[in-house]
Amino acid sequence: MTVIDLGEMRDDASPGPAPRPPRAVGRPFRSLVVLLVALLTLTAAAPPRGPVEWTLPGGLGSAVFVSGDVVYVVRPDRGGTGGGREILAYRGDRERWRSPLPGVSTAVSVWEQDGRVIVAGRSVDNTDWQTVTYDAATGANVWRRPGVAFAVGRVLLMHSVTSDTTTSITQVDPADGRALWTVPMSGSLGFDFEPVGPARMVLSPATGETVVVDARTGARLVARDLHPVQPPAQRRLQIARGLLLEFRDGDGAIEAYDLDTLRPRWTVARKLVGHVESCGALLCAVGLAGGTTALDPATGAVRWSVDRWAGVAAERGGRLLVGVPDTDIDDGLAVLDQDDGRLIADLSGWTLVPQHESGGPLLATRPLGGGRRLLAEVALSGDPPSVRGTYTGTDCTTGVTLLVCRRPGGDYMVRRLT
Repeated sequence: MTVIDLGEMRDDASPGPAPRPPRAVGRPFRSLVVLLVALLTLTAAAPPRGPVEWTLPGGLGSAVFVSGDVVYVVRPDRGGTGGGREILAYRGDRERWRSPLPGVSTAVSVWEQDGRVIVAGRSVDNTDWQTVTYDAATGANVWRRPGVAFAVGRVLLMHSVTSDTTTSITQVDPADGRALWTVPMSGSLGFDFEPVGPARMVLSPATGETVVVDARTGARLVARDLHPVQPPAQRRLQIARGLLLEFRDGDGAIEAYDLDTLRPRWTVARKLVGHVESCGALLCAVGLAGGTTALDPATGAVRWSVDRWAGVAAERGGRLLVGVPDTDIDDGLAVLDQDDGRLIADLSGWTLVPQHESGGPLLATRPLGGGRRLLAEVALSGDPPSVRGTYTGTDCTTGVTLLVCRRPGGDYMVRRLT
């Protein structure tokens, strides 16, 4: 859920047996062949050995991003004279390429998509957004557009503001930045995900029709004014599990609308709810001060409720990895049973490492003293975290294969996870 306010061929015929060579010649020769085959097999099976951990230059004002096995560092352009920024791509401890980053003062996201490196950030005058795209192999600048780009599955969308302050959502081709379709928008924007990618985009203005759009084609699927007489004075909208959820601050109710028809499905009174998120087959309503209530997405009926835990970080095999609310002083994680909220494991003292891209291991850390931290992988089985080593650093982020942390001096520690 994402909400953006303004996401052989074998030949079995073989010749007959060759004449047996003399013992003194054949046995050493056969032994040598066996040894060579074994060495070649081992060499082919084992990946090239590289450093497990290395350091990349960062410095004041730099930011780091992970995409696959490549680390991107955005930093002030040390060779330029205009106070601009540059982007550097590293594979391992080797620099692949570097390029100027025109028009961007602060990068907020960097990722690879379809052979392109896409950078979105605030404009130099800090009044708008810019998206700059490079060739992933060479670093050559390919295209640039005003607005902020974001990926929804394999679809690349851009939110942009025209000179008359009219906002719009545009799907662009990652290869050349060409616009494929554009729809105007106001209010909030959300997406309904399916396993194969984005299915629907919901445009919800403060008044008037709420519109559901096919996120891949831009085609309008359904439109309906949810409040034709008088909209609520204060409301928030969110999308989860095929539902458009409206939080009404006045009466503290949550109203669920079916995304296929935008007709109401159920209403529940749940005051002081911050947001709702998918938690396996259920919906988890997270309280403003912590705590979680699991709702049946079909009826809104309460399945279970817990007071301490809030925020679902991961769901696997009927188990939920949850944390403590942001207002809590102590960090901590826990594993809950999805069906009844039963506590499987209390992982107090552990902090989850933010994931820059999905699909990687669930890593958590806890302090050891002297600036060092213990790194471990969290399993949702209920077993204690599996220790992966120690490190010194802050502001860590993890991808599928790499962990990156800022060292005390401002450079970056990169550690291979696999």
